Amino acid sequence: MTIKPLSPDYAVSAQITPQDIDAIKDAGYVAVMCNRPDPENPAPLYAKELREAAEAAGLKFYENPVMPGALTMNNLKTQQAAMADAGGPLLAYCASGNRSAMVWSLIIAQSGSLSPDQILAITTKMGYDHSALRMDLEMMAKRAAG
Repeated sequence: MTIKPLSPDYAVSAQITPQDIDAIKDAGYVAVMCNRPDPENPAPLYAKELREAAEAAGLKFYENPVMPGALTMNNLKTQQAAMADAGGPLLAYCASGNRSAMVWSLIIAQSGSLSPDQILAITTKMGYDHSALRMDLEMMAKRAAG
């Protein structure tokens, strides 16, 4: 598991396992977000198993399955609510970390706290090419600016 921090309070990772939970906690994360739909995984990696391991370790656990190519506004709202509720750093995972990084990018653009260029620089540095999101990021940033 490789944790890729996008901000002090949000990081992404590829698929985690129950055995990764202690390392996630030791790295300072207080919450885990599953952005991967169960049908993409074998049963031992279903959200239920990860939830049990995370909660047994004292971490909060959230589910927000993002279907490949089908990110919705509801996904953004669910993720944003979890980020606000987490009470500290949250680690979001999916197959590669890409979907979890996309959700973060769009939420941050909506908030207006970073420019589209800053968002893209962060995700690019972490290995995710989100240049195709530029128009969406710019539109959301423009709305945030009023």
